[in-house]
Amino acid sequence: MAEDAQLHPSGDPLLAAKFAVPAVPPAFVARQRLLDRLTEGAQGPLTVITGPAGAGKTSLAASWREADLAPGPVVWLTVESDDNAPGVFWAYVLGAFRYHRVPLPDGVGSPSSADTVDHSLIVRLASALAQLPEPVVLVLDGLEHAGVHGIAAELDFVLAHAGPSLRLVLIGRVDPALPLHRYRAEARVCEIRRSELAFTPQETAQLLRCHGLTPSQESVGALTDRTQGWAAGLRLCALAMQRTEDAEHFAQSFAASQNAVADYLTAEVLAAQPAATQDLLIRTSILSHVHPGLADALTGRDDGERILGRLVRDNAFVEPIGDTSWYRCHPLFAEVLRAHLRSRSPALGVPLHREAARWLDGHDRLTDAIEHAAAADDWPYAAGLLVDRLAAGRLLTGPDSHRLERLFRSMPDGLPGAAPALAAAACALARGDATAGRKHLAGARPNGDAAPECLLTREVLRLLTDADTGTGITAPGAPASVDGGDRGGDDRGPATEDPGPNRGTPDPDREVRALMERVDRERLDRHPEIEVLRLYGRGRALLAAGHRPEAREAFAAALAAAMDEQTWTVRYHCLGALALAEAVDGLLREAEEHALDGIKAAEEHGIPVDRRTPRCHLALASVSADRGDLPGAVSHLAAARSHPSARDVPAAAEAAVLRSRLELAHGHAAAALSALDDVPVAADGPAGAEAAARIAVARCSVHLGRGDPAAALAALGEAPPGGPALAVASAAAHLAAGDGAQARRLLAGLTGGERVTPAVRVRAELLDAQLTAFEGDTAKAASLVAGAVRTARPHGLRAPFTEAGPWLRHLLARAPGLADAGAWLTGRTAGAGKRPVRESGSGDTAAGSPLLVEQLSPRECDVLRCAAQMMSTDEIAAELFLSVNTVKTHLKSVYRKLSVSRRSEAVRRARDAGMI
Repeated sequence: MAEDAQLHPSGDPLLAAKFAVPAVPPAFVARQRLLDRLTEGAQGPLTVITGPAGAGKTSLAASWREADLAPGPVVWLTVESDDNAPGVFWAYVLGAFRYHRVPLPDGVGSPSSADTVDHSLIVRLASALAQLPEPVVLVLDGLEHAGVHGIAAELDFVLAHAGPSLRLVLIGRVDPALPLHRYRAEARVCEIRRSELAFTPQETAQLLRCHGLTPSQESVGALTDRTQGWAAGLRLCALAMQRTEDAEHFAQSFAASQNAVADYLTAEVLAAQPAATQDLLIRTSILSHVHPGLADALTGRDDGERILGRLVRDNAFVEPIGDTSWYRCHPLFAEVLRAHLRSRSPALGVPLHREAARWLDGHDRLTDAIEHAAAADDWPYAAGLLVDRLAAGRLLTGPDSHRLERLFRSMPDGLPGAAPALAAAACALARGDATAGRKHLAGARPNGDAAPECLLTREVLRLLTDADTGTGITAPGAPASVDGGDRGGDDRGPATEDPGPNRGTPDPDREVRALMERVDRERLDRHPEIEVLRLYGRGRALLAAGHRPEAREAFAAALAAAMDEQTWTVRYHCLGALALAEAVDGLLREAEEHALDGIKAAEEHGIPVDRRTPRCHLALASVSADRGDLPGAVSHLAAARSHPSARDVPAAAEAAVLRSRLELAHGHAAAALSALDDVPVAADGPAGAEAAARIAVARCSVHLGRGDPAAALAALGEAPPGGPALAVASAAAHLAAGDGAQARRLLAGLTGGERVTPAVRVRAELLDAQLTAFEGDTAKAASLVAGAVRTARPHGLRAPFTEAGPWLRHLLARAPGLADAGAWLTGRTAGAGKRPVRESGSGDTAAGSPLLVEQLSPRECDVLRCAAQMMSTDEIAAELFLSVNTVKTHLKSVYRKLSVSRRSEAVRRARDAGMI
């Protein structure tokens, strides 16, 4: 190398190690997508590979050279910090050509000074390169070390004048000082950046296998996500996994991954930074996202923007977040920084969190501010932010709800002041624990001069906490308040009260509306969830108090207002509550639509299973039952059980009613009664009265199905005074007991201004038709049934007809004017024999199945189950310990009830109807 030694301006020998192509590391993963990119780039004049330390830049180029994919000979030079003088740099470039045996003319010469280089030398080099017989690839690894003293301009000159013979590959942590914008505009540069260098999950798996590991898919995903595909981090983790006894546990542990790369990041990244930069990085390590202004607040300096921008340019594991002014650290680097903060300045963490909380609050980053206040154990300030900024509703709805609830879950009990108690109450409601919510609200006593935001927060939480009790809620049209309505009056009308036992109790919804008038309008506009929560709470309270039509209107209004991302959780619960209310009222199409929308919303917004409501599936179960689809009802009821309902008494009551209906439909009267015993309902208060009435009506239906009108009347007698549904049930029980006159009086009372729902109205019209038929007026009875069909058909409501009993089937057979009604009820085209028809969206059961069938007795079901097993009459008799004649009698009854003439048809129809 004597000839090479003469090329160094100082006379010292050139270091041959700088010319050697680095060895490809063991267990190297040759990533074809990157090799192809580099091969493509080398077809043009310039390729730039940039990324942080350990990103795999050098290994990529070395493996590419080893694979012999270059368009010509490769000349390699590793540039170091000592090479930043122009004369030294160009001396090494010329030495690299000689080392790799790419001859240049003798006339090119060499630099005579370390600090400068004659421009004529650059011209001669460019001319010599242009005359080469084939392209040559010059790889400069670490060019950022030679970015001063005009070296970049000289390199640009050589590249521009060497023609197609020179293909330049530049490797570094930062972009070279070349005019890249010009090369981009001319499409003469290929850039391979950090994002392309990052390992994909498939490449991570291949790397681990190269280290003798057999990773699971979960381990691969965890490591790739945690390292963000950083090559050095993955390699260090793989080496550590080789030494551990439980490689899978290592892969799932963030701490283990952090420990494996901590020394590398400390030495290669943190220690390489100036003292001011290290101080900024360590102080801002408490943040998930860093803003230059926030960095300045934590350091007490004003260099945050400059330092963060330089770290990004240097690929120092800091990156900008989109087009914002915020930055973030690589998660493993961030944990290294936090470890340094804990070890160097353990007392600094609390004041840093406090300062961050106040800066973030001043810049409308409320949830982040609360998070840092909680990290500083400054709970009074955290709770105060939640209440004073009118953000308690965000614990119940919106994208930050789960994050906020997790934060306040750590807040100690018994903190003084109203704000901590209100925050605790909101957390309890977020968990669905209204009892705990009431307890915390009892301790929230704001001072007389409390801000309206605090008072409004308390009243919104009170409305939601007491919603399922129906206490104090006022329905439209109720009498004016006798106490003057001086509690929070506004311009929306006179104060009102709920008639009956709640006389004199303030309307919580009215309290909320009055306080909303006192809150700053701009702040209220930033919290649309307040109005949505008010409407949702009002709907639940009206529902609990028995004002079902008004409740549906409130839920619909809440849905119309819930169009912001801050309201999507309450929108989901509104959909469930509205769907179940509509299903119970017989509005089946609307119920199905809202329930399906609710289930879709839960999936789209990722609502945890333990925070979901059973009401959507209960609504679908009710819709299926009312349409005659018993298997569908069973399926949806099972799905509802996967969601908690212990604290949702109305939903639990509806679930019990549905279980009872299904058991009764299958002929299991005892089980139907038992299902209603599973939900103890207290009859005190509007909510208890409403639920108790629902249970009583269901119990009455079971007793009537058993042919015991006395027990049915007794069950209704134990219920509190109720509305139209209870009156219709009572009328049915009296009619079954032979008291048609009392049934008439009860039905006549339904016209007294009550807003009767379709489900109740259809049952009332059928009872009226049944009474009329018993009185011998077949024509009028047929007219009444036709009217009931007109009421039910738009909703696909068939259950009242299938549960009506044999009198209706006999009437359909005797009254030719009911052909259209019979066609809809039985699923057959009127006047077309036995051909089945289906109506789109009407919820028909399987084609050809009769929708109007009489329920089978338990013994008839037993006989039919045996018949389904292809048993003969004698075998059935022996199996059930019956006489052959008794079996035949049961089969004849089954054929009559199912409108069939053969066993096979009976089995098929019974299965379609969910009877066996």
